[in-house]
Order: sequence, then C-alpha cells, then structure tokens
Amino acid sequence: MNVRYRNLNVLVPCFVGLAIMCGLVAYSPELYRAFCGATGYGGTTQRAYADPTTTSQRTVTIDFDSNVAPGLPWRFEPEQRSVTVHLGEQKLVFFSAENLSDKATVGHATFNVTPPTSGIYFNKIQCFCFNEERLDPHQKVDMPVVFYVDPAFAKDSDMDHVDAITLSYTFGRSASPTDAKNLSRFLANAAPDAVHGLELFNQRCSACHGLDQNMTGPMLGGVVGHPAGSAAGFNYSPALRSAHLTWSTDKLDEWLAGPQKLVPGARMPVRVLDALSRHDIIAYLREVGEKHSDQAHPQAHASGPEY
Repeated sequence: MNVRYRNLNVLVPCFVGLAIMCGLVAYSPELYRAFCGATGYGGTTQRAYADPTTTSQRTVTIDFDSNVAPGLPWRFEPEQRSVTVHLGEQKLVFFSAENLSDKATVGHATFNVTPPTSGIYFNKIQCFCFNEERLDPHQKVDMPVVFYVDPAFAKDSDMDHVDAITLSYTFGRSASPTDAKNLSRFLANAAPDAVHGLELFNQRCSACHGLDQNMTGPMLGGVVGHPAGSAAGFNYSPALRSAHLTWSTDKLDEWLAGPQKLVPGARMPVRVLDALSRHDIIAYLREVGEKHSDQAHPQAHASGPEY
C-alpha cells in the first residue's frame, strides 16, 4: 500500500505537469498574440475605439508598405505612400485590393510597424486586418484604415529621434475562409448595413451611449428624426441646446464626421472618419428607432430618407 501511495505521489504531479504543458502548447499562439498586443512587442500595433483626449504639436511621418504572400492572386497597395500626422490626430487612409483571379478568394492581413518599439503607441481604430476578408472574382475595393499615434510617444526618450514609422501589411490566403467578411461592403454603392452598424455602435458608441438610458452621452434609441438636445434628463452643452438641429440622416452624418465642425463648442469627443461606417451606424440607429416607434404606435408605418 505504501508503495502504491509513493507511486501516486510521483505520477499525479507528472500528469498535472504534462496537462499544463499541453495546455500551454495549445494556447501558445493566443497567449503570444495577447502578449504582443499588450506590450507592442515585435511592432504589434494596438486597437482603439475612439480618439485620444489630447493632441500634440509634434508630428511623425507614417510610411506604408504592402505585400502579397505567394498563393494569393491579389494586387494590394496603399493609395498613398506616406502621410504626416500630429500625435493624437485621427487619420483616415486607404489601401486598394484587387482579386486577379476568376474565383472568390479569402485573404488575411498580418501587420507590424517599424521601429518595433513604436508599436505600443500606434493605435488602429478601423482596419481590414481585423477580419478575414473575401474578394469576389476581379473585384477591386478601397479599404479604409483609421489610426492615430498616442501623444505618449513624445514622452518616451527612446522615441526622441524617431520621426517616421512604417506600417507594413502582408496579405496571405486565409486559414479560416468560412469566417470571412465580404469586402464589397467598402464599395461606393454598397447599401448601408444595419448589422455592421450594430457592431460599430457596440465598439465605438456604447461606452458613452445607451439606447434607452442616458450615460456619459444621451440615449440614442429614437435619435433619428428628432430634434438635437431633446433626450429627457440629459445635461447637454449650451452649444448643442441652442443649435436648433433635427437629426436627419444627413445631419447625423455631418455630426459623426466632425461634431465640433458642425456644432462649435459641442462636447462630443468621438469622430467616425469613414463615410461607409457612418452610414452603417446611422442605419442601425434608424432601424432601432423604427422598432421603438412600431412598438409605441403599432398602426404607424414611418418612412424616411434613404442613402
């Protein structure tokens, strides 16, 4: 009996150690990606959902590099070779992708920045690299990327002599083609997509706005078609209270593109630079408003402007 217990005392820790090692091997890619995302290791960029609260007079030039891995029949290149931005300035740029084959193909973009130490400061708000992406035969699209460089970049002594950052992408065949999104959503004639609008609302808006309750920002459940500054119980800025606006789809589009430009003195800190993303968010808010209206007035069938 004592021999059996001694054997168990040896075997049990061995099995536990083996299980832990197997788990680490299985999840090591996810752990590595999480580590790189948190630290910027190897030039891994960060993901953000809103503008930073401050900007800087210091500028940095962003150069763009694009590559296609063997086996993916795409042409892929930046629409601009470089841009110069202020630290904390949200910037919209475009990359074009074209499927040169007669079959729909799915690609996935890997990315990094150089120098690698700048990765912790490089924030992407919107990027095709977040998804598996599908292109139909001979289809060509312009894909938006929205980013900013954190003003904390200027406080890092290691960045004192860095005046240029290269953002590099490589598109290769996707290992998960069934999870792909269709890049046709970026075509100029694409219809607004309320489902994508819900996704964007959750990412970009829900931290400050609810549909049925005021938070840091006012409730937005019935905003489309209603006067600005009319959500009950919310303390609006004087600028917005006196703006005399009605939130038509066009005015909401202007507002999301630049709140302070439409209403100087407004407190809204978030902008959505990509027009198609704005249209999708508005389509979602409009759909939510129509559902609320139908519930409140079952016999009413409201109509409104389309994009």
